[in-house]
Amino acid sequence: MEAKEQQIDQTTIKTEPGTLAKPSAEQPWMEYVQPVLDTLAKVPDYIGDFFADNKKPLITIGLIIAGLVTVKVTLAVLGAIDDIPLLAPVLELVGLGYTAWFVYRYLLKEESRKELILEFEALKTQVFGNSSNS
Repeated sequence: MEAKEQQIDQTTIKTEPGTLAKPSAEQPWMEYVQPVLDTLAKVPDYIGDFFADNKKPLITIGLIIAGLVTVKVTLAVLGAIDDIPLLAPVLELVGLGYTAWFVYRYLLKEESRKELILEFEALKTQVFGNSSNS
């Protein structure tokens, strides 16, 4: 990289691209500013090291916060739905109707209960895989 020369108030400063100017005798205040600039230049490295060292706890905290936000939004949506006139009673009727159908379809007769158990076992095998303990 080429060093550039800049003329500032009768003072020549030689700098390399991407570096900060060093304090000179003509700029006494730079001796106080330079440590601050050096520290600020290292901040991205400090932040990167912090995230690298604490990756798992930060992910856990992020997931907890995301879960809390999700619960809060879900409760707000349910509250908004509950405020719509006649919608809550209609949804209750749909729930009662589905419950009655489920009882009639799967719980009243022995053969339909066995079918439900087989479907549940198939779903359990799909989700958890075959277990050698059984």
